[in-house]
Amino acid sequence: MTLYFKYLSILFKSQMQYRASFWLLTSGQFLVPFTVFAGMYFMFERFGVLREWTFFEAALCFGVIHLSFSLSECFARGFDAFSSLVASGDFDRLLVRPRGTVVQVLGSKFEFTRVGRMLQGGIVLGWAVSQLDVAWTAVKLATVASMVVGGVFIFAGIYILAATLCFWTIQGLEVANIFTDGGREMAQYPLNIYEKWVTTFFTFVIPFGAVSYLPLLSVLDKAEGGHELLYMVMPLTGALFVLPCLLVWRLGVRHYRSTGS
Repeated sequence: MTLYFKYLSILFKSQMQYRASFWLLTSGQFLVPFTVFAGMYFMFERFGVLREWTFFEAALCFGVIHLSFSLSECFARGFDAFSSLVASGDFDRLLVRPRGTVVQVLGSKFEFTRVGRMLQGGIVLGWAVSQLDVAWTAVKLATVASMVVGGVFIFAGIYILAATLCFWTIQGLEVANIFTDGGREMAQYPLNIYEKWVTTFFTFVIPFGAVSYLPLLSVLDKAEGGHELLYMVMPLTGALFVLPCLLVWRLGVRHYRSTGS
């Protein structure tokens, strides 16, 4: 982790060499996602509720997912941009260094301009928490925090899987965006508004539901059948999701063929 934070410090200093560009990009990352949130706001303004969900209940889900996505984009960007390392042959240099490839790839790229999107997600999340008629306790606030962290792990896991494919395809595949950008757009609403097969897939295969919808039921006292405690710990599945992703990554590294140059 010392090496990881060293990478972080170096890349932050390099990006701050162009301060005007940095702050303009950060402002854009803050403002553009508000168009998505505005769409949600006007939809609830027109229809009142979405199934049994009110605006601020959906906004809580929105804030959690967008904050998770922006954190993963900032700190796991190295895997998202991994195809450039394979195509250029720079991954060979990482293999001969006395450190693991995961830490080195993570530290190869950070997008600090995503702070703007983080701030936007945090504002929406804080607004929803302050407006909901919920008896907030330390346990419920910890659950919300774990939802954000679990979401970061899931998005990072998807980036790792997409990066692993580059060992065979060289270039990154746009199909991965179905599960990153598409997963973000889908999971920003409670999952039970979709068809049952969609809810099932995004709960048991790619567990967005385990870090948004299910713990949301517990936080809002909507869980039925005495599953409140189970739903509260469901965000831990985000960390579990990363483990098989890392195993697949190791398999890809083993089958990597050097550029030879």
